[in-house]
Amino acid sequence: MPVNIDSLIVQAHRLLERLEKIIPSSASTEPAWNDAQAFRWIHQQRTLQPVANFQRIVLTDLLGIDNQKQRVQQNTLQFVRGGMANNVLLSGARGTGKSSLVKALLNEYADQGLRVIQIDKQGLVDLPIIVGLVQGRSERFILYCDDLSFNADEAGYQALKAALDGDLVAFSDNLLIYATSNRRHLMPDYMQENLATKYVGDEIHPAESVEEKVSLSERFGLWISFYPFSQEEYLDVAAHWLRHYGWQQGMTEEVRGEALRWSLSRGSRSGRVAGQFARDWCGSRYVANPAA
Repeated sequence: MPVNIDSLIVQAHRLLERLEKIIPSSASTEPAWNDAQAFRWIHQQRTLQPVANFQRIVLTDLLGIDNQKQRVQQNTLQFVRGGMANNVLLSGARGTGKSSLVKALLNEYADQGLRVIQIDKQGLVDLPIIVGLVQGRSERFILYCDDLSFNADEAGYQALKAALDGDLVAFSDNLLIYATSNRRHLMPDYMQENLATKYVGDEIHPAESVEEKVSLSERFGLWISFYPFSQEEYLDVAAHWLRHYGWQQGMTEEVRGEALRWSLSRGSRSGRVAGQFARDWCGSRYVANPAA
């Protein structure tokens, strides 16, 4: 059967077009480092995208987490000034300031050269590329993984585990990983795994699946735990945000009662819920009396 060269060429072009859609291009262009202080890693394109309007939260806005704030701020200050510092895992109750703390640290130390690169768990397989981009630069970079959790078979899990242990890439000394998660070990826990724990004499031998989960989180040098707010802590944060949004009458009995009812309706007392209440309260009062 004769070979139709023109037909083969057309088929080859179609195949290349399909491959270009499936296989992401490598990061071939230099990031626009001067356009922003925060960046987002786009896994599909393997590029850094500047984040122009980064949230302008400051450390003094974060109440009820003084100990956590002090420890992470000290670690970050060491890093910014060129000293030794640890990768950080911030875990615990939702809405208590884990992500806001990372954002506030950027706003605090951006003038001293701190930069943040936000990455999702799918992008963690690109860690060698990111390390290559930042290596040798004068800025100090936090690779920020928000709301992180894994299943054991995900590619990003193994990539992060190897990177934290130094096996995958030789990390640049101007890059740290800060991760936030609602799970201490970044993975779901199941009762059957605990049932597989064995006792040998007086020693406890956890199941292999439990050991595997702990092995990722323990690679972070600094563990910071966040806890649900007490009622008074929640009300203090609500009062702060009420003042921030222009409410001048303070925490009256009416406001206090509404703030507590708001938290009950949300099933949570946290900084996030307090801020949401304050926005709703001040916004509704403005609509009722815009001249006030």
